[in-house]
Amino acid sequence: MAVPKKNPVGMRKRAVAPVRVELKKEDTVRVISGRDEGKTGRVLRVDRETGKVLVEHVGMIKRHTRPNPSRQIKGGIAERESPIAASNVMIVCPGCNKAVRIAHHVDVVSGGKSRRTRVCRKCGQTLDRK
Repeated sequence: MAVPKKNPVGMRKRAVAPVRVELKKEDTVRVISGRDEGKTGRVLRVDRETGKVLVEHVGMIKRHTRPNPSRQIKGGIAERESPIAASNVMIVCPGCNKAVRIAHHVDVVSGGKSRRTRVCRKCGQTLDRK
């Protein structure tokens, strides 16, 4: 009789409620807490389910890779970014050049439609590129 294997207590993944992340890919952000506090980088990926963002040159980890000649993968130790919590970063306003909070302005466009734009709370400049 086969007994199903149980996961060790520390290995279980908890279901996390989706977090509202106001950041988008290609935004410039500054890290406000953690090991890389003060660093600035570009957002490479946003994971809204886990509430994490991948920022260029932030949260660098070493990845040990086994060589695989059939796929032309050279083995060794490679450095890459690891995701960090979206709550640990703030968007950098292009006008103020400071880390700022995000506000939303609703603009009425022709045809009765409305468009939500992200704006800087300090200077009011739009954070969305056209």
